[in-house]
Amino acid sequence: MSEVPFDPPAGLPDISQMVFWTAPRDERRAAFAELRATPGLPKYPERFLEGSPFPPGPGYYAVTRYDDVWQASRKPELFCSGHGSNIVDLPQELNEFYGSMINMDDPKHHRLRSIVSKGFTPRHVTELEEQVRAKAAEIAQRMIDNNPDGTADFVADFAGPLPLEIICSMMGIPESDYASIFEWTNTILGAADPEFGGTYERLMEVSLEIFAYAQALGESRRENPTDDITSAMMSAEVDGDRLTPQEFGSFFILLVVAGNETTRNALSHGLRALTDFGDQRELWFNDFDTHTRGAVEEIVRWATPVIHFRRTATADCELGGQSLSAGDKVVLFYASANFDDSVFDDPYRFDITRSLQPQQVGFGAGGPHFCLGANLARREITIAFDEIRRRLPNLRATGEPDYLQSNFINGIKRLPCAWT
Repeated sequence: MSEVPFDPPAGLPDISQMVFWTAPRDERRAAFAELRATPGLPKYPERFLEGSPFPPGPGYYAVTRYDDVWQASRKPELFCSGHGSNIVDLPQELNEFYGSMINMDDPKHHRLRSIVSKGFTPRHVTELEEQVRAKAAEIAQRMIDNNPDGTADFVADFAGPLPLEIICSMMGIPESDYASIFEWTNTILGAADPEFGGTYERLMEVSLEIFAYAQALGESRRENPTDDITSAMMSAEVDGDRLTPQEFGSFFILLVVAGNETTRNALSHGLRALTDFGDQRELWFNDFDTHTRGAVEEIVRWATPVIHFRRTATADCELGGQSLSAGDKVVLFYASANFDDSVFDDPYRFDITRSLQPQQVGFGAGGPHFCLGANLARREITIAFDEIRRRLPNLRATGEPDYLQSNFINGIKRLPCAWT
């Protein structure tokens, strides 16, 4: 780790240490509750991956209350993304390399989002429904066939393959490359976990591999378009402007990583929640259509697959009672906001009948960076649990999850499950 430039706030939980993110979940919940109750915004030092060539930055303010997260998200002119959405400061080229449009502000953000959204219109997502259902049925049956004793790892056998194979199929990626995509995405989002590399050097190595793969795919589809989203995006024009292969390469990293990891973890946390709160499982599965919308939003709230995103103040201002200066980093902790008891009644109760207002912030708290794939993710979660209800109605988690070591992704690496 690089040298820490200052000490964390005295008397408050130190959420900047990786040891905090490996602590029991109830300890983390209690820590965020304490931060939400603390006036202002506590400031924390920055810590980095082993081997990172980038020096520590000036630290960041932790934004943990729901209303403050929402306010910052809806004011992009005051809290920008163009300096990076992760805590660490990277050169702008690396920001856009890793995060594509999530690390951009308008007009660059609007231009890129306008082009790539051509592949995510409501019509496209609706047309994908039968493909998603067929894939969910195939993977559920594969899990049954490959595990005749009725026990499996839910992540490896269902929650991992489903979004991965759907996004790869959408992008026109051949099945022979699925395993490579899976490994690459695990490494990029699990960079702090020793199981997936744990070093800056490994992160860069994998990033260059997936970028080169994406560029080649984009160039191929521009020359020889087929019926997939890659072709749709490479041929899309907005005011005569098209994606370059380099832009597609960066967006590809964002798309396959976000489209795979976040839905995978929503499904895994969802099964665990439906196991622990059996009454909610019975309520949903016995009247699926009535409760699906609420159940999906509650799963996303409960899972909050992306723990945080950073913004940077563009001018002197105030947020959450804290005076900020231009250039200050603020980190929006969705994992705290989604459990803010001033907003959500009994937030640690998994409740599929919870009101849809106020909205959970698992897809972001509104604004221009609201998740482009939110509707696809909702569709995947709905269909996945519908197939489970139909084919494996007694499927349950049977042990503790093996959590990803990360302060960015609320990941589950393994989750034992069983069915009768």
